[in-house]
Amino acid sequence: MRPPIRSDGNDGLLVAAFYCFTPLDGADQQDFLSALPPLAHKGSVLGSVLIAAEGVNGTVCGPTQGVEQLLCYLRTQLPLGDSHYDCLEIKRSWNPDQVFRRFKVRNKREIVTLGQPQVDPRESVGTYVDPQDWNALIDDPDTLVIDARNTYEVAIGSFEGSLNPQTESFRDFPRWVDQKLRPRIERAGPQRIAMFCTGGIRCEKASSFLQQKGFGEVHHLRGGILRYLEEVPEQNSRWRGECFVFDQRVALNHQLERGDYSLCHACGLPVSSEQRALPSYIKGVQCFQCIDRFTDADRSRFAMRQHQIDQLASRG
Repeated sequence: MRPPIRSDGNDGLLVAAFYCFTPLDGADQQDFLSALPPLAHKGSVLGSVLIAAEGVNGTVCGPTQGVEQLLCYLRTQLPLGDSHYDCLEIKRSWNPDQVFRRFKVRNKREIVTLGQPQVDPRESVGTYVDPQDWNALIDDPDTLVIDARNTYEVAIGSFEGSLNPQTESFRDFPRWVDQKLRPRIERAGPQRIAMFCTGGIRCEKASSFLQQKGFGEVHHLRGGILRYLEEVPEQNSRWRGECFVFDQRVALNHQLERGDYSLCHACGLPVSSEQRALPSYIKGVQCFQCIDRFTDADRSRFAMRQHQIDQLASRG
């Protein structure tokens, strides 16, 4: 497990991914929209925070003191009840450099978009499984392990033997459940389901959705992949590959450090160093995944953009 936070700054910048499902009325939401930007500016914190009637979800990066002050504000201002949502779920990692370009806070319909307004994890949610107990659960042949993330995330890393729903966005998950998962369960008989995602928030909603749909025993990894990588030693790990994250690091290895992947700035998909070495790869213009997706005019525009980026970088 990561050692305690140091106060001397030698750990670099703190990256905190957090969420909480808790009811926020219009006044609550407006208070956060107004208060968070100046607080982030004061603490030199950048990142993204989503606010909705169902709660808050975000990732921020900055000096430890600034990030912790922002998290402290959220803890004290969120209307936390006596249910299983009695705290702000936080995953911490460190990076030498800033992983965001700006700070933004936005009001949304959902803090993670499933498109099923009747699903409320505050009312019903699957069984939480701590990282230390996860290996035993997924090693059981009677457990169906489901990766609740998107296809491009699964492609760069996942747990051994997990099922890939091959969704392009989280909104596709309910349709996959109806068209693929339910027939599979009906053919194979009742199975224990174990789900996981990056930080846990998607599985909160996905497990709640499955329970509403009448699926039986549904479990999900508490704190997601990030908490697992933090707490489970690599020699005991069932994780293979890297974990995609939604910031400039792109992907993290088992030490929660920046991994091998970068983004293709044409299509926005992750590419490894090996894939960047392919003849089809042109930085900022195309990769093997999008070589046939864009027109010559598009690629010319992308090349001009990359040239401008390179010029700016050369000037510091």
